[in-house]
Amino acid sequence: MTGEIFRLNPALDVKSLRTRFASANRLRIDEFLAGDMASHLAEALAADQRWVFLINGTSTVFEIARADYDALAPTERNRIEQAVLSAAVRGFQFRYETIRVSDDDSVREASATLLDQFAQFMSSPETLSFIASVTGTEDIVFADAQATRYSPGDFLTRHDDDVDGKHRRLAYVLGLTPEWRTEWGGLLQFTNPEGDVIETIVPRFNALSLFSVPQPHSVSTVAPFAPHARTSLTGWLRSRRADQS
Repeated sequence: MTGEIFRLNPALDVKSLRTRFASANRLRIDEFLAGDMASHLAEALAADQRWVFLINGTSTVFEIARADYDALAPTERNRIEQAVLSAAVRGFQFRYETIRVSDDDSVREASATLLDQFAQFMSSPETLSFIASVTGTEDIVFADAQATRYSPGDFLTRHDDDVDGKHRRLAYVLGLTPEWRTEWGGLLQFTNPEGDVIETIVPRFNALSLFSVPQPHSVSTVAPFAPHARTSLTGWLRSRRADQS
């Protein structure tokens, strides 16, 4: 397979999208991918066995397979849970699952997975040109990517994505959960300097949320009664690659 299997929805109206983005430097683009490729991506990620559970520690990010985490002794798991929740009260904290994608083109091109091929599609000249036209961000040259899965109890506290040396200009989130209700949580929320929520984007299947960096935002906790996880492809559009000075 190659990145050519992915196509932008030809019905997308660049002029209208540009106007919407300019009002707040963010928007959700519904029906982003043409055809049924979003469904194929969702199916591929559901079957993928490479998911790892991420927890932000004091000085490092811990990674463990969700099954191994669930198999921990109850006392050990409870100790970790309490540490995570305590750190989330006033600091940057997260817990969710991920599958990372290499930034190396040769690795992506040699891969047979749809996830790697999607990352190549997001870095393609056509997609970068489309996003530049919508956002007015002319210096983007590369897109990184990862799959993310938020199960009940998972969350991402407020942050702005601005990391020294990463050259992040825009962030994106492609929703791959066929059904999602607002009350299930997992909402992408933007805040003002006072911490008030000024906009909420509800996950939608095959909808690309796109916003400028830096911009304070969070992912609200997925409710314990949510019937399934919130799955997305996420990443940043960068003005330089990691191997460039």
